[in-house]
Amino acid sequence: MVRGKLVFITGGVRSGKSNFAEHYLMNEQAKRNVYIASGVAVDSEMKARIQRHQDDRENYPVDWITIEQPRHFEQVVSKIQQGDGILWDCVTTWLANELYEGQMEEVEKQLYVTINQLLEKAQVVVIVSNEVLDEALSSYEFTALYQAWIGRIHQQLVANADHAFEMEYGIGHQWK
Repeated sequence: MVRGKLVFITGGVRSGKSNFAEHYLMNEQAKRNVYIASGVAVDSEMKARIQRHQDDRENYPVDWITIEQPRHFEQVVSKIQQGDGILWDCVTTWLANELYEGQMEEVEKQLYVTINQLLEKAQVVVIVSNEVLDEALSSYEFTALYQAWIGRIHQQLVANADHAFEMEYGIGHQWK
């Protein structure tokens, strides 16, 4: 059995990272494309962004399957088929959702187990995440804890990735 390819893409808000990731995945020509969405429509702006992403995928020449999974990421494994292309957008949103549970070490361990399980089935797993520490460190304990946690996870994801990109102004810079 061949292990799938792991791709990590990061960038600032509205840097074009999701669009870049969608096109990257479509070029992989997987059996089917699965979009794992982590967002929760807590306000009208987020609801509009989620709807825009869903509408965009409907216009692509390839079929997309969307799995709304704002928490408990491990539950997606049973929905994935051999040879799928997976786009998980956005790991930072998912981590923020999970952070409120307070079981950070367990969540992080499960994250890596789940990614490895996905790579056993999928042709490619593309993970999108927002940049971390793009702004000054927070003096709020909870926010500082989150920044350190997501930073550590990003470092591990890049270390494990076959390819890593950073988006700036709609341009993807390949670092790995």
